Amino acid sequence: MSFKLFELLLQASIYTVAISVASILIGFLLALFISAMMLSGRRLFILPAQLFISFFRGVPLLVQLLLIYNLLPAIGINVPSIVAAIIGMSLSTAAYQAENLRGGFASVPRGLIECAEMVGLTPAQIFRRIKAPIAMRLTFPALVNEAILLLKASSLVSVVGIIELTRMAQDLSASTFLPLQIFASAGLIYLIINWIVALAGGAIERSLPGAPR
Repeated sequence: MSFKLFELLLQASIYTVAISVASILIGFLLALFISAMMLSGRRLFILPAQLFISFFRGVPLLVQLLLIYNLLPAIGINVPSIVAAIIGMSLSTAAYQAENLRGGFASVPRGLIECAEMVGLTPAQIFRRIKAPIAMRLTFPALVNEAILLLKASSLVSVVGIIELTRMAQDLSASTFLPLQIFASAGLIYLIINWIVALAGGAIERSLPGAPR
């Protein structure tokens, strides 16, 4: 396989990485909001959060992408395919990340919170100094794993017309009749990307407050 073909795969992988990074970050922000609703103790907030999580965890990502891609124009919202893909993947990963964060916040020892209240810390200080650091340390490995899973699942965005790594590999395979070399190269690129994510995640995890050095 020529370097030119490999270069085309690398260029397509930029879309894979960009879509995945945008989705994981937007999904994380949504997950914080949803997990807060789950932990609010108010049924008015808990029920919508549970429905959101149940839907986006229960419906295949492929169906979600196609649904959002066709729904937005139907309600008068015309956006590029890449935006529809990021919306779909962000909503999907938000459901999984919200459950991880909910478990992390729920695992913060109640005794620590009571001690903080006794010494006069405000709720905002308790969240910033105690709840958030502990919850992030507990859930960070799961969040990194979700990022890796999302990177691999990004191959599904080709159904809405985006030429990402897997779609480029399919197109090149069909035009060059070199499926083994091309898909092996695509697999190598995925492996390298996920390896970098895992290394970066491990480094960040070790830098978190209270993490073992």
